[in-house]
Amino acid sequence: MIALQHILDAVNVGGLYALMALGIGLIFGVMRLINFAHGEMVMAGGYAMAMLSALPAPAVIAVSIIIVVALAVAIERGAFRPLRGKDPATLLVASFTVSYFLQNLSVLVFGARPLPFAFMPGLAEILEIGGLRVPLLQFVSLGLTVLALAGLAILVKRTTIGIELRAAAEDVVTAQLSGINVNRVIALAFVISAVLAWVVSLTYSAQIGQLSPAMGVRPLIIGFVATILGGLGSLPGAALGGFLVGAISVLLEVVLPSETRPFREAFLFGLVFIILVVRPEGIVRVCALQERV
Repeated sequence: MIALQHILDAVNVGGLYALMALGIGLIFGVMRLINFAHGEMVMAGGYAMAMLSALPAPAVIAVSIIIVVALAVAIERGAFRPLRGKDPATLLVASFTVSYFLQNLSVLVFGARPLPFAFMPGLAEILEIGGLRVPLLQFVSLGLTVLALAGLAILVKRTTIGIELRAAAEDVVTAQLSGINVNRVIALAFVISAVLAWVVSLTYSAQIGQLSPAMGVRPLIIGFVATILGGLGSLPGAALGGFLVGAISVLLEVVLPSETRPFREAFLFGLVFIILVVRPEGIVRVCALQERV
């Protein structure tokens, strides 16, 4: 039973990191941009749900998703589209700028003190299943993760839009010459990444039970590490990297002595570093990123 609980924990934590990694990897795939403002999408979703919590749950979910998507599209249109084609360092600095701007804007609007996350408090309910005491949140998180991963896989593999996304990720210039509307594809990538960020926002906010302007930083960093580990530019690699990082994190929680558990992430990043030394291109090698001769 204990082993089953650890497996369930690993799947839930890994799913959270996988969704973060997919959101980051999707934008990198079509723009070659590490979007550090992706963490603020998580933060925005949490505050939106908290501010709308007096409404019926379906309305809160729908409106908060619309808010996060609108913010993502505004960032793409206002910050990244004018800089498209510029030096990658310029885009990277722009993503940092947007991230810190949104964090400080949230401090101005909501204050620096953490606020309680009051949406759907029933998620904290404990279920008894075969001798296991499992929070309802774990099942909701697992269900949302499966739906998000399956929906993204179907979109990318089975639809015209998915083909355009994959074509743009392979070579933006060739995709544009082939008649693909690159502006629309990139905007769509931001929309999808925003929806993924909202799913993370719901589960992560409910887990920590509070909201803060910098709440998206930690999942962003771990999601970025998972993206690198899985292979930058590969969506399957990003998902695999997220689940692997989650499994390692739970394993370290089990095997480390209690006095060293507060430093679990140091051990986690150390192990990831060792893996990348052995395989620097990540688990999944992306052909589009290999040097062409």
